[in-house]
Amino acid sequence: MALYAAYASSLDPERMLEIAPHSPAAGVGWLDGWRLTFGGAEIGWEGALATVVEDPGHQVFVMLYDVTAMDEHLLDRWEGKELDIYSKIRVRVQTLEGEVLAWLYALNDYEGGLPSARYLGIISDAAEKAGAPEDYVRELRNRPCSSIGP
Repeated sequence: MALYAAYASSLDPERMLEIAPHSPAAGVGWLDGWRLTFGGAEIGWEGALATVVEDPGHQVFVMLYDVTAMDEHLLDRWEGKELDIYSKIRVRVQTLEGEVLAWLYALNDYEGGLPSARYLGIISDAAEKAGAPEDYVRELRNRPCSSIGP
């Protein structure tokens, strides 16, 4: 099994159970020196898509999952890896037990654009369910968003 670091809608363990049913949550942590942002508005159906970029002085809350090979394939399909929307990268995650190596999906597009209010709400709710600190969730909920979508 490999550790997957989820930072957007997959922060929600219940949602992940639907996507990757054999891959339990393995804790939480932070990507130090990274920032949550959005990009690829022209490829998303409701505006820009979540991604992370390196940025000193920032950090991103993540949920770690022990992902089986079978579930990794399911996640690849879910995240659009086969369509070249996202690529896998390896990152170091800071946890209470120390630093761990994990992988995540990074958008294959430039930063820029706004997520839909619905998508941002899904990410905010997922962060809250994952146990992200209140100030982190509040910052997510207060981010600018577009009026695109249902």
